[in-house]
Amino acid sequence: MKQLTKAEEEIMQVLWKLEKTSVADVIEKLPTPKPAYNTVSTIVRILENKGFVGHEKLGRGYLYFPLIKKADYSNQSINKLMEGYFQGSFKSMVSFFMKKNDMSLTELESILKDIKEDENDKK
Repeated sequence: MKQLTKAEEEIMQVLWKLEKTSVADVIEKLPTPKPAYNTVSTIVRILENKGFVGHEKLGRGYLYFPLIKKADYSNQSINKLMEGYFQGSFKSMVSFFMKKNDMSLTELESILKDIKEDENDKK
């Protein structure tokens, strides 16, 4: 899976949230200052070429929708980060973020408890 630029990822975040939408609606959801219509339209076409976005015709315009799930892209991005900066070690990555964010052992235990509960809910 290809990596997204910052601008592409910002557009994808809106598409993942709205699921199927027009360029005008994407612009409405972006923070101020709003980019030009042509800019967003160009980025959406780039995302289509990369295989992240599809479209369907609606009247004279198009509705755009994500072809890649947010969870799949997030997982791939985390794996790339882990491989690139932590030699593939999840333990090293978690340790780094704990230290960098001054996270306590109690907070980590709480996260682990939430993960276990999520796993039990899936069974």
